[in-house]
Amino acid sequence: MTTVTSQADAPRPKNAPRSSILRQAWTSRTDYLYVLPAILVMLIVIAYPIYYTIDLSFFKTPPSLQLKDKIYVGLDNYKSILSSDVFWRVTVNTVVWTIASTFFAFVLGLGAALALHRDFIGRGVLRAILIIPWVISAVAASYIWKWIYHSDFGVIGAVLVGLGLADRPPNFIDSVNTVLPSLIVVNVWREFPFAMIMLMAGLQTVPDQLLRAATVDGANAWQRFWHVTFPHLRSVSTVTFLLLAVSNFNSFIIPWIMTGGGPSNASHIWITHIYELAFGRQRWGVAAAYSVLLFIILMTLGYFYVRALSGNERKVHGA
Repeated sequence: MTTVTSQADAPRPKNAPRSSILRQAWTSRTDYLYVLPAILVMLIVIAYPIYYTIDLSFFKTPPSLQLKDKIYVGLDNYKSILSSDVFWRVTVNTVVWTIASTFFAFVLGLGAALALHRDFIGRGVLRAILIIPWVISAVAASYIWKWIYHSDFGVIGAVLVGLGLADRPPNFIDSVNTVLPSLIVVNVWREFPFAMIMLMAGLQTVPDQLLRAATVDGANAWQRFWHVTFPHLRSVSTVTFLLLAVSNFNSFIIPWIMTGGGPSNASHIWITHIYELAFGRQRWGVAAAYSVLLFIILMTLGYFYVRALSGNERKVHGA
């Protein structure tokens, strides 16, 4: 049996010319030069802002001072954040917003994907209609829903009053008790098409032979889904769920445009609260400390996302 050895793996002759050794060394250095522009861009766009934010979180920046006149306070910003009642209220809002939006968007997307996976007349048209919420601008969707929820001129309130189901139009986004669920409905409406598309792609990988064999064995629709379809969707479901969670945790446009965090901080989540602290109250140090905490949480979610992708690659290569 003949072993083929590449030129790069071949041992270098002891009496190799010095010019050949220098040429190979220069070639290896030029490889780094090719990626140097990309590294510099990442350092400028990503690494330096992260460093500056972490550094700024240790300083106090009252509105009466210029940013260059910041005062070093150590961990006081973090202590004031963790001891603030607003922080814990915003944290609860963020957790409820993230979990509810992710769960319901995923479940609704899964149901739509299973329904559209079957052959029926008009399936292509229905797919195009269901994808519209994800395609249109989030800003436009926010203003549309803001008018739909309007307590005086909103469509929902007018329908409820017209049908006699309510004496007056309800205050969806003007009430402390209903504002966050109302925003979650808008967010789920806009994000479930993404889950639908991802899960429809995953359904294409389910072997028809296994489904037919399960039918012959007497399995009903739920048993076929749970024992055949769902195991093949587990990987794409994990990735989809994590992507939705990261997107919702970082969501800004819908809650900010529709309510601005009100009323009484009832719809503030972390990202909108950070924006208000930085650009509304000019408390740059506290906003930077919030951003560092948010960065740690997102990096944790990113770690699980990378692990999910790595697990998918190992399954593919192992198969």
